[in-house]
Amino acid sequence: IMLHSTLALSLLLIAVTSNLAMAIKKEKRAPQTLSRGWGDEITWVQTYEEGLYQAKKSNKPLMVIHHLEDCQYCQALKKAFAENEEIQEMAQNNFIMLNLMHETTDKNLSPDGQYVPRIMFVDPSLTVRADLTGRYSNRLYTYEPQDMMFLIENMKKALRLIQTEL
Repeated sequence: IMLHSTLALSLLLIAVTSNLAMAIKKEKRAPQTLSRGWGDEITWVQTYEEGLYQAKKSNKPLMVIHHLEDCQYCQALKKAFAENEEIQEMAQNNFIMLNLMHETTDKNLSPDGQYVPRIMFVDPSLTVRADLTGRYSNRLYTYEPQDMMFLIENMKKALRLIQTEL
């Protein structure tokens, strides 16, 4: 009888733990990294201040992406951005990268409003580049998924500006 109850208890324990394991597994989502889906190979800074410091130190432009989780335009842009190899490679190698889901205290980052998505560049002299804009006159720093070539051009311009202005 002793053996029988030990066996029953073990089976019960196994059943409980495997159910628990399944419950835990179900809860487990992909870990939320600083990339937030914009590119896992890219090294992302955590704050605007850190971005400014790194830009100055490394002499690379800072790219700031303002977005929100529940914004469909942001999601669409994020997908296009993450899937574009040229953007990912440039972002990885030539830029200090930051994506933010909240506004910064720097009003220069919202010269024409606090809309999302918007992508702005800050050069290593810590100047926000108001001259690197997207295609839309009503929201100067917004990009749409079909604007990736335009964004690539602006990334290249941001890099050229550093060379010419130093």
